[in-house]
Amino acid sequence: MKKTVIIFSLIIAGLFYLSCDDEKIQANFEDMEQMTIYDYIIDNEEFSSFLQILKKGGIDKTLSAYNPHGLDYTLFLPDNGAVSRFISESGRFSSLDDLLNDQEYVNALSRYHVLNMGIHTNDFPFGAFPEKTLSGDLLTVSFIIETDTSYYKINNQAAVIKPNIETSNGYIHVIQNTLKPITNTTYSWLEQNSGYSIFKAAVDLTGFKDVLNINTKDETQNVNPVTLLVEHDSVFDKRNIRSVNDLIGLISPGSQDYTNPLNPLYNFVGYHILEDSKFMDDFEGVATNYTTYSDIPVNINGNGIDIAINSGKEIFDTIVNYPDTVFIDYVGFYYDASNVITQSGAIHFINQIMKQQKPSPADVSFEFWEEPLLSEYREEVGEYLIDDASALNRITWSGANLSLIKIDDPDDEISVWNDDYLYLKGDFSITYRVPKIVQGKYEVYLGTHAYSDQNALVEVYIDGKKLGGLINLQVGGTQTNPYTGKELGTIDFIKYQEHTVEVRSLIPGVFIYDYIQFVVPD
Repeated sequence: MKKTVIIFSLIIAGLFYLSCDDEKIQANFEDMEQMTIYDYIIDNEEFSSFLQILKKGGIDKTLSAYNPHGLDYTLFLPDNGAVSRFISESGRFSSLDDLLNDQEYVNALSRYHVLNMGIHTNDFPFGAFPEKTLSGDLLTVSFIIETDTSYYKINNQAAVIKPNIETSNGYIHVIQNTLKPITNTTYSWLEQNSGYSIFKAAVDLTGFKDVLNINTKDETQNVNPVTLLVEHDSVFDKRNIRSVNDLIGLISPGSQDYTNPLNPLYNFVGYHILEDSKFMDDFEGVATNYTTYSDIPVNINGNGIDIAINSGKEIFDTIVNYPDTVFIDYVGFYYDASNVITQSGAIHFINQIMKQQKPSPADVSFEFWEEPLLSEYREEVGEYLIDDASALNRITWSGANLSLIKIDDPDDEISVWNDDYLYLKGDFSITYRVPKIVQGKYEVYLGTHAYSDQNALVEVYIDGKKLGGLINLQVGGTQTNPYTGKELGTIDFIKYQEHTVEVRSLIPGVFIYDYIQFVVPD
């Protein structure tokens, strides 16, 4: 299904759907201006069961007040029938009272339904919501198109059946089912879904279970999330692959050392696992190579009508509709089913067998997402001093204190990427070991603040060799837009490998490190 069809259909359906809800709410608009999320639930008996869950979970008062962060709240609200179905299907609780007696579970369940921000459906992403729930979890939203209807679905579990009930402290979206907190890792999800038996067997043979079995909420594990691109057994079946042995025959005939990083099956599975958690909206509008757990990256192009993997590398189908012939020369996504979230990251479903393809150079940018500690700090606005150098895996520094700054920029008026950056002040040196980059020629840009006489003058070295001359960070930006990409020069990488970027102050001062970017010349 095409992205544009999804978005267009939702706009048409949404305008009709929301016009109905606007009539219902408008009649009592003055009351709604004073009514909190909690007041609305109190006034509507059909939500009495979830009201008890909120009270027992201790967040009823939270939903009767304003968000101290100034972002409002969003409640995904199941009615009494949805709560009853949840209990009967749980296999754990026999009644609402039974559920309410499990204090730890009720605490998590109640908070799982509340986003720590107010969000209207017009601002729903095509992936994970930008803020976590009060339980510290991500929720995802999918766009579902069916005959004569379209709707949003939360976590692929619950359709939104009455959206955008606006209250004085946020939004309520009534949902068809109670949300089940995510407890699966990506690996346990594969275990529980038999339709992915061929890929799961390949994971077991190649030893990637540990990579897909991580729990990023476990504070004892210093790990980053991953993204899995996976074929359903029916996709393999279309190519006469009906077992893992058939897959071995296609990918790795005559080579049985499956846990060896040089083995073709090992690299086939690793090629399906991207570093970091990426949702569908992360791929849109971007064409780049993504680092995988194999020996080469995968190219995903989100600039077209479809989000295309390895476009132009292999022809999968030919569609003849005289006088036109269309070649399907990329691996695509099943959009409706994708954006599955686990404790390990995201899962997306692809419609062709995705074999490794020789990569081509593509624009790549790095913003320190490889550091779990920095990812944790990015969740809340503030300034975080990095006082333990051993806590970072790819960044080292000397001569000055290093901090991560997360700013509050809800209207995106400041052009710093993702509203965060690294900060040093003084006579410093900072080294960043970036992930592997495909060999080729690139123009290099340093994302930084460049409009203050307090800023440093720096030199930049890549793999020990200076790129360009003296970089004056006091000029380059403007008063209204001080953040810019300073062009450093052109570099030619001859091997697919990691690279070390070092920034040294020649004249001490402030250095705001937003990103490092490698752009393929036109």
